[in-house]
Amino acid sequence: MEALQYPIGRFEPLPDYSPAMLREYINDIRDLPTLVEMAVQNLDAFQLQKPYRPGGWNISQVVHHLADSHINAIARMKMALTEEKPIIKPYDEAAWAELEDVKNTPINVSITLLHALHTRWANLMERLTPEQWERSFIHPEHGRRFNMKTVAANYAWHGKHHLGHIQGLKERMNW
Repeated sequence: MEALQYPIGRFEPLPDYSPAMLREYINDIRDLPTLVEMAVQNLDAFQLQKPYRPGGWNISQVVHHLADSHINAIARMKMALTEEKPIIKPYDEAAWAELEDVKNTPINVSITLLHALHTRWANLMERLTPEQWERSFIHPEHGRRFNMKTVAANYAWHGKHHLGHIQGLKERMNW
């Protein structure tokens, strides 16, 4: 079950990240929408409703979750860049995945949103100074601060993590 839930393993933050690593994370974030779009392009309505694991979200929910999560991520990053160590507001991801917009909006809407959002996000990160990469926010659920380097690493992982859910299901189902 662990391999189904964490197809690329769990996120493991590092003490620090090199400029080359940050460039790789930015590219991962920039490329994610295209990879998601390619992963779901030939799936039908039935397949989009299939959970990637028992008790997990269906593919449609995963795609909409990526948009919801990454909207929050860029907003949190911008808060950290413009405020002094802001305390961010967590949200209930599971409850968001059950809202009517997720159930009644075609995934191409969230994929289009991801393309635009990730372009803006990558453009922002490409231009951060070393000092800006050190800026941080406080996540109250974790009780600690996260600098922009860790945020970039985490969301590069997050995108690959959910892409792995989609690709793994397709592989297991022979789609």
